[in-house]
Order: sequence, then structure tokens, then C-alpha cells
Amino acid sequence: MTKILTGGVGKAQVAEALGELGIGGLEVTVSNDMEAAMKLRAGQADYYLGTCHTGAGASLGVLLGVLGSGTCHTFGRRVPTEEDVAELLDSGKKVFGFGMDQISATTPVIAHAIAARAA
Repeated sequence: MTKILTGGVGKAQVAEALGELGIGGLEVTVSNDMEAAMKLRAGQADYYLGTCHTGAGASLGVLLGVLGSGTCHTFGRRVPTEEDVAELLDSGKKVFGFGMDQISATTPVIAHAIAARAA
């Protein structure tokens, strides 16, 4: 089971979007920044999807401080491709930030890349 935590301003919407995808093997939990950072650090969760209004800094601020830049990536308001996300996953990224206005477009891309990796 792959554990994904959601956080930031749109955490409930991201969790809902993940649930609507119907991808088996994903456990989604709405969280907050500090709780997510501690769970990721302790190996109690696998990924974090955080949102803020711009998708730049606030979506990942605490996680970046606790886990470091090697684990975190922000897309800002750009919608990535599944290949973009796969490359980031291969490089060790587990924490992704993006803008609230990109939830419906970005969430499925990240989720499918994570699911493909777990398959």
C-alpha cells in the first residue's frame, strides 16, 4: 500500500481528486505540513502532495526545511507530464507542491506516475 499525505490550502480537494481516480493500492490521508514531514521522515508515509495559491514556496515550506531539497519539488502553476514526475521520482523526490488552480490537472498526473512505479 502506497501512503500519500495531502496538505496545504487545498489538501481536502487533492485527497478528493485522488479518491476519484480509483487507483488501487493508494492510501490517502489529509494532513498538515509538520505532521507530514515527521511521518515521511519516520517512513510512515511515502509521498506528500501540497498546495498553496501559487504552488511556489508555501506548499512545501516546512517539508523543505525538515526533509531538504533533495526530497522536495514544486511545479508551481505548471502541469507536469507523467514522464516529468517519473524522472523526479527516480531522483528521490517524494514531496510535490503545486498551485491550487492546478489540482484537477496535476493530481492525476502525479498519482498515475506513483502508481506506475508501485506496479
